Amino acid sequence: MSTGTLLAIIVPVVVVVAALAALGWYTARRRRLRERFGPEYGRTVEEAGSRVAAERELSAREKRHDALDIRPLSPAARDRYAEDWQKVQGEFVDHPEDAVHEADLLVASLMRERGYPTDDLAQKLKDLSVEHGRTVEHYRAAHDVNERSLQHSATTEQLRGAMVHYRALFDELLSDGGRPQAHT
Repeated sequence: MSTGTLLAIIVPVVVVVAALAALGWYTARRRRLRERFGPEYGRTVEEAGSRVAAERELSAREKRHDALDIRPLSPAARDRYAEDWQKVQGEFVDHPEDAVHEADLLVASLMRERGYPTDDLAQKLKDLSVEHGRTVEHYRAAHDVNERSLQHSATTEQLRGAMVHYRALFDELLSDGGRPQAHT
């Protein structure tokens, strides 16, 4: 067989193998992002307008998140937050709007203590979505009701729903997202 014939066979084979490897990598990356971000993956695709742009955004979120100093709570801090939540929840019966506002502040405080930046809502949501992709929507919904309650335009049922939503994220943040606790 001549060198030209060999090259005519080898080059296309190498190209096909490289294309299959790239496709496999891309598919694995997409699957990993979908699993990690859950419903947030679809939301980001919709907002970005394309899968490629969304996956670029989600990868950037991961990179930013990796640079954050997210840390577990000490057992004492965990107990303090659990007690604070019980107080906020107890306040709901007599003062639902105040309780929802306090729940928002308590979740923000918990996030801050865990190491999440809390100054900008949009960035907060992006940072949370990396480890809490399945519960970040709860935070969006609760925060929306809190904003309406500050204008006294939320119903009692909406306020009750906001407390449930805050509790979902609160519990996950309190338990470090289900990861084993570091004992200090």
